[in-house]
Amino acid sequence: MKTQVLVVGGGLAGTSAALFLAWRGVDVTLVEKHPGSSPHPRAVGFNARVGELLRAVGLEQELPASRMSKGFGVRRVRAESLVGKRYEETFWTPPAELSDVEYSPVRGVGVAQDRMEPILRDKARELGADIRMSTRMLEFAQDDEGVTAVVQGDGEPYEIRADYLVAADGHRSPVREQLGITRTGRGFMHTSRSVLFRAPLDEYLKDGIGQFVIDDVGFLTTYGDGRWVLMLDDREYTEPELRQKIFQAIGRDDLDVEIITTGRWTISASVADRFGQGRVFLAGDAAHTLPPSRGGFGANVGIEDAHNLAWKLAAVLTGESRPSLLDTYDAERRPVATLCHQQIFARNDGHNRDGQPDDGPLHDNNAMHFGVLYRSAAVLGAGPDLPPAQLPEQWNGQPGTRAPHVWVEPGKSTLDLFQRGWVLVANDELWADAAKPLNVRYEPVARLDAFGLSEKGASLIRPDGYVAWRATDLPDDPERELAEAFRTSSAGTR
Repeated sequence: MKTQVLVVGGGLAGTSAALFLAWRGVDVTLVEKHPGSSPHPRAVGFNARVGELLRAVGLEQELPASRMSKGFGVRRVRAESLVGKRYEETFWTPPAELSDVEYSPVRGVGVAQDRMEPILRDKARELGADIRMSTRMLEFAQDDEGVTAVVQGDGEPYEIRADYLVAADGHRSPVREQLGITRTGRGFMHTSRSVLFRAPLDEYLKDGIGQFVIDDVGFLTTYGDGRWVLMLDDREYTEPELRQKIFQAIGRDDLDVEIITTGRWTISASVADRFGQGRVFLAGDAAHTLPPSRGGFGANVGIEDAHNLAWKLAAVLTGESRPSLLDTYDAERRPVATLCHQQIFARNDGHNRDGQPDDGPLHDNNAMHFGVLYRSAAVLGAGPDLPPAQLPEQWNGQPGTRAPHVWVEPGKSTLDLFQRGWVLVANDELWADAAKPLNVRYEPVARLDAFGLSEKGASLIRPDGYVAWRATDLPDDPERELAEAFRTSSAGTR
């Protein structure tokens, strides 16, 4: 069989890749060796930037409400037990002054991974993605024209021929290993055991704290849906021992506790030295393994990988862009993963027991979610002197950053104008005339100051909602300037 893009791996990153590709009209097939999502979810809590991406594809209303979206689960304290004495609170980002800047039209999504994945999978199928569970890729080979994979489901092995392959096949990634792509970072740190259980403990979440470092026991946190997970030292536990540990962590033994499942987790930190080779690209844990943190860098960064790659693959497959555009995937996403790695170890978040903390600068969470900078041939004007991340108001529409959120009308954000092709934000008919020959949609916006523009300026927004180029004022020849900026950024070559 033939497909345009073959995705290997049906976790959050792989399923998101299938979703975003299908939404852009790409013929995509996904194969996943497991029959469904893991009964022991890792990720819980998706930041507002991911919420924006899901809003764009029409999923915002389908996501279940959760207390986690109101901030639960992010605050952490050391305690003698859940009901016992609480000691110091540890902060992910140093407490900042209250700001009246609204960064996004959406909020984070507090849904566990095993509930998020089916939502993404169903939407991808609805949009035309061919998702094949219980199907394993046995081997693959690439040539100048595409990739040939041998896969097997319930029956005999068969071949799939694809133009491109997206490997979202986990932190051990057989695809990455076959390509010989090495990794850099802290590497293996430790192994933990876990027990997932259900118990009526909502009354202990009223103050907004949802993570507890329990003295002499382990780490206790909630999924916000009645389920909790207790992380323990790595050894074998009998069920009575697990119950004893749970009761010790809770601080009482008179509750009905249902043990759902157990797990064994390898905690490591590494970033692939290349995010692609030829017609094969890495995404999610295959590209970067980042320890669980309150920055939400694991699943969220993987979903954003998929989003960045999807529009570029779609543009190349339709002939709108040259294949050189795909080189910008590594140039843009790998530095973000490396920055996330640094941010995890620059903080006191439970991982520095394995080594020295990173003494690099800390970036505010809103800067990491909404204000990372892309430097690549698909961006004009993002020089090496700029910081890797800042708050959106500090960027003020800088090329290489996510286009800012401003309300256009009640219920409609500037972000709702983007992601369906190239857009020119301006408020002058001369720019409208300049955009027409390029098949770039002109969108007049009154609040140009949020984009760092004068009343005569313009910003060129890419299909992923990032600023590719801007003219802060009206140039002598706006048509020529815009055409050159569009030609360069859409091709990914200078």
